Amino acid sequence: MLRLADVTKSFQGTPALHGVGFTVAPGERVALLGHNGAGKSTLMKIILGLIAADAGRISVMGAAPGSMGARAVTAYLPENAAFHPALTGLEQIRYYLRLRGEDPKGARTLLEKVGLGEAARRRIGTYSKGMRQRVGLAQALIGAPRLLVLDEPTSGLDPVSRRDFYAVLDDLAGRGAAILLSSHALTEVEARTDRIVILSGGRLMADDTLAGLRRRAALPIRLQVQARPDTADRVAARLTGTRHNGVRVDLVCGPADKLARLGEISALGALIDDVEVIPPSLEDIYSHFSQRDLP
Repeated sequence: MLRLADVTKSFQGTPALHGVGFTVAPGERVALLGHNGAGKSTLMKIILGLIAADAGRISVMGAAPGSMGARAVTAYLPENAAFHPALTGLEQIRYYLRLRGEDPKGARTLLEKVGLGEAARRRIGTYSKGMRQRVGLAQALIGAPRLLVLDEPTSGLDPVSRRDFYAVLDDLAGRGAAILLSSHALTEVEARTDRIVILSGGRLMADDTLAGLRRRAALPIRLQVQARPDTADRVAARLTGTRHNGVRVDLVCGPADKLARLGEISALGALIDDVEVIPPSLEDIYSHFSQRDLP
């Protein structure tokens, strides 16, 4: 669906992207991560055809970025969606449907899909930031796009609205849409994307599934052991762990030692109530790769 190879861009001699390349396949949800200034916005503008790369190859369903073919299958949602405050949500989406040559009668269905059915006839000037963001998502869904480029799309949404937003994305991905999503909300991205792309200083530092990145990073794993009452000291001593909160014993080990440590815990039998394995979070993974020394 989306292919990038050796994409390079500079502004007045200052490099912004250095040979970046990755793909987004149909039905795949890819998170684009990076600190401010990492090159995410520049890359998205190149994909959308808003600016041209200095070098490299970009293909959107076989078409060049910004071409009629690419624009027909691509939708974009910016971080701060802005609409005319005097229009109602229904009027705004009807307007966009007409611009796309589609039946304006579909506006209410789109607004209901993003949870704005009851507010459809209210003026957008009365909407909260989260509601305006949902109008933006409704606009992005016009024409059943095959590629969605989303820049901080859940900014301003409450937890329930975020859950509903990702449910919409899951449905779109299930129908074969490719999704490229830039976000600083690492916790929600961790659970709702298929692959992680990390940029740092304009360079591609990582491109893999979360499980693959964990293997590559080889960061420590935490084990939280719940001992039975009055056995925590014995368990901590046997496992050389640290006791917390009465019955909890914390252990830290490398990925290669995880199974051996679990075997030691299992051997304690009746002394143990439960054990929880806590792998490195996406925040840990992101910090590891984004802070790596650049070549």
